[in-house]
Amino acid sequence: MAAKTGTLILIRHGQSQWNLENRFTGWVDVPLSPLGVEEATRAGQILKSYGYVFDRGFTSALIRAQDTLRIVLEQMGQTDLSIEQSEKLNERHYGDLQGLNKAETAKQYGDEQVHIWRRSYDVPPPNGESLKMTLERTLPYYKEKIEPHVLAGETIIVAAHGNSLRSLVKMLDNINDTDILELNIPTGVPRRYIIAADGTVLERGYLEAEKA
Repeated sequence: MAAKTGTLILIRHGQSQWNLENRFTGWVDVPLSPLGVEEATRAGQILKSYGYVFDRGFTSALIRAQDTLRIVLEQMGQTDLSIEQSEKLNERHYGDLQGLNKAETAKQYGDEQVHIWRRSYDVPPPNGESLKMTLERTLPYYKEKIEPHVLAGETIIVAAHGNSLRSLVKMLDNINDTDILELNIPTGVPRRYIIAADGTVLERGYLEAEKA
């Protein structure tokens, strides 16, 4: 008999209002934009077309990720799913930059400094988190709370944020500290992993089109 495999679906929340306004969002609890609602709706339709039935879901403590998951599950007719929320899956905390327009921030601090804060692995913005610091809270949570269900053969969905998901993808895809900085995770596009009971990733990729 073939060994069980688990399925992990990662989805970055749809566009938020501050994504639209080009602001550093971080832990500020900003809602989805109208486009973000559309992106979440389409993600749910894509997942429904593949016939997924989830065993449980995980999301952050922020409304834009929670609403994305809610909309996805509404589209799939799975609104009774057990969901765990945790700030361990929150977006990277941008500290003093939160709420600032990115273009204005570049004018204030200089393009080079802002680029370092946004794209270095271990240099945090003032009073904020680096990607490394985000990974250090996200990965232990994944290992403790999410991975055991996947390795047991369950089908799991995680709706979170660009940098918290980047931390997971870094581990799952074995991406080094330099290359991960260039990885962009699109909003509202489900990314699927098929994972063996020993943790080996058997398949990976985005589900960008409905299954024929």
